[in-house]
Amino acid sequence: MKQGLLVLLLFVAATAAAQQDDPNLVQNKLALMGGPRMIDSPEASDHGKSAVNNSIWDTSSQKSKTAGSQKRKQTQINKPAGEIKRPTIDASMVGYIDDPIIGSQVQIRFDAAFDNRFPDRAEFFYAKCGCYRDPKLSGTLLYDPNAPGPGPLIPKGVNFQVLSFRGDYAPTSRFAAFIWIPIRWIQPQSAPGQGAFKQWAGISDVEAGLKFALLTSSRHYLTAQLRAYFPSGAAVHGLGTNHYSIEPGLLYYQRFSDRFQVEGEVGGWLPIRGSAGVPTTSPQGFGGNIFFYGVGPSYRVISREHFRLAPVIELVGWNVTGGLETITTGTTGTPLTASGTNIFNLKIGARTSFGGRNSLYVGYGTPLTSANWFNNIVRVEYRYSF
Repeated sequence: MKQGLLVLLLFVAATAAAQQDDPNLVQNKLALMGGPRMIDSPEASDHGKSAVNNSIWDTSSQKSKTAGSQKRKQTQINKPAGEIKRPTIDASMVGYIDDPIIGSQVQIRFDAAFDNRFPDRAEFFYAKCGCYRDPKLSGTLLYDPNAPGPGPLIPKGVNFQVLSFRGDYAPTSRFAAFIWIPIRWIQPQSAPGQGAFKQWAGISDVEAGLKFALLTSSRHYLTAQLRAYFPSGAAVHGLGTNHYSIEPGLLYYQRFSDRFQVEGEVGGWLPIRGSAGVPTTSPQGFGGNIFFYGVGPSYRVISREHFRLAPVIELVGWNVTGGLETITTGTTGTPLTASGTNIFNLKIGARTSFGGRNSLYVGYGTPLTSANWFNNIVRVEYRYSF
């Protein structure tokens, strides 16, 4: 019996509270009492009691004007329906490490790199050297008529430039899809005793991927990313790898203060059905898996509402766990294992953000190890977020 009365009392209390918050019931009571009539409005149905307090009463024109002003203010305060709620977080400041923050944006990036001495290493930059399809090697273990890379000459180094266009679309606060469209120029450098190389330019391997934020707050982001590479570049001209690749990774952002933050990444690059090894019957293909990692602290020396400037230092490394690479020995090429190659780069730059949505990065990179992808690289990147 006591339990039944308790339930009944709770039900009555809940009903009274609901009636108190129901603007329609309040309006009906006022009408019965002969009080002023409340004009219906979207705010009354959507926001309950608070809307009643801000409703439009038709008692006088002056009160109507006041209520109209309150309505406009309320509309400005309330967020539009369907707007994505994102944690308040500063933009990424790195230039080489992948951006862990989810958001819609467009980017334009230009890279200029110099002296890549092993361009076919693990088929990461371009495909297996076309020198292996030289008819002079016919009948030897080196011969591969299907070697897709540039040849038959062997470069002592390759200078290259890449102009990339990227677009990210984030339909929610945790998920985004992106696409990279790169255009590459290469200038192979001839070894002594060889003829001149042709220079080539064109679209390189297109990239596309997905990002999903595993953890989000106003101070940190932990994002899983999956990137895929498509063999859209002409491998015979050194513009692509001639195979598909996937690249899973984890990206992290941590803000320690209003000015200091650190970003990092870890992941792996995995080629799919790359070129045959040497000899072609070898179980070891020319392409190889690559483990990569990086960390990038930045500090804002200028931090204003509409202008920010942050120098950033990035340490980025790669460990090649398989595949082959070609070195020049006179006028011929010799394959060597690429497994166990460790490359570590230092990147120094600065990023400025202005106007709330615009960002510009300028940076320089150089290897700290004898093994490298290039001797020097310069990067300029513009980003617009929306």
